[in-house]
Amino acid sequence: MRMERLMNFKEEYQKRTTEIEAILETYLPRKEGYQKLIMEAMEYSLMAGGKRLRPMLMRETFRMFDGTGKIIEPFMAAIEMIHTYSLVHDDLPAMDNDEYRRGRKTTHVVYGEDMGILAGDALLNYAFETACTAFELAPEDSRRIGRAMTILAAKAGIYGMIGGQVVDVKESGHAVSGEMLEFIYRLKTSALIESSVMIGAVLAGASEAEIQTMEGIARQVGLAFQIQDDILDVTSSTEVLGKPVHSDEKNEKTTYVTWKGLDEARSDVARMTAEAVRGLESLGRECSFMKEILNWLVSREK
Repeated sequence: MRMERLMNFKEEYQKRTTEIEAILETYLPRKEGYQKLIMEAMEYSLMAGGKRLRPMLMRETFRMFDGTGKIIEPFMAAIEMIHTYSLVHDDLPAMDNDEYRRGRKTTHVVYGEDMGILAGDALLNYAFETACTAFELAPEDSRRIGRAMTILAAKAGIYGMIGGQVVDVKESGHAVSGEMLEFIYRLKTSALIESSVMIGAVLAGASEAEIQTMEGIARQVGLAFQIQDDILDVTSSTEVLGKPVHSDEKNEKTTYVTWKGLDEARSDVARMTAEAVRGLESLGRECSFMKEILNWLVSREK
């Protein structure tokens, strides 16, 4: 029964992933002009596959709070562009220096380090161009769109993902405290997930209390997701993950596993996920697929 349920979830997840990728393709720039090389590099990076977790959580939250229409779609594309740019830059020689991502060569390996930098820059900037098209789709919802734009910018910036990445890079190569590690994870990983669900709630017209509840749920999800990544870096293989394993060890980085050990890391992933699920249930709304996503994140193998 459990296996059948898992198979049904995977089929539904793949169906929704396919829908999201169609949306992403819609918002990609046309490959034309003297600068078309950068459009090609952007498409190569954005359409490389992956879980599409952030736009999926955004849309599921939007639907959970009874949101309708296409106003959510440019923000779904924008959040994935921002996430992708961060990966493109993470893979650069000056950062993690990885040659494979999602089972194929990284952007800077294919297009050169210069175009890798510029492709990341382009995706970040184009994400905001894309999000701004929501004003044209629903001018009557301009206040909500403006709030969503503010969340998107803040969670991606120096008080969010970039801030976490700065501390992560700065502290690489020597031990950090558990408090600092949690700070890094909360900003580097949780912030974009928080952004995803908060934007979904805002655009659907959720109350301020509901938006804040979703932010707290996403914080737990982001921490659990990053800890599971740490676990997989130790226990999985390059063939399964589609990217190098033991990269944290290579870069002499403190991780949740090196801090607390494998067993406690697994236990904390399960605990944080359970807390996030209880948070969802407290809202009293239909969220069965959202709960399936969160439970899947605990046991995922890549």
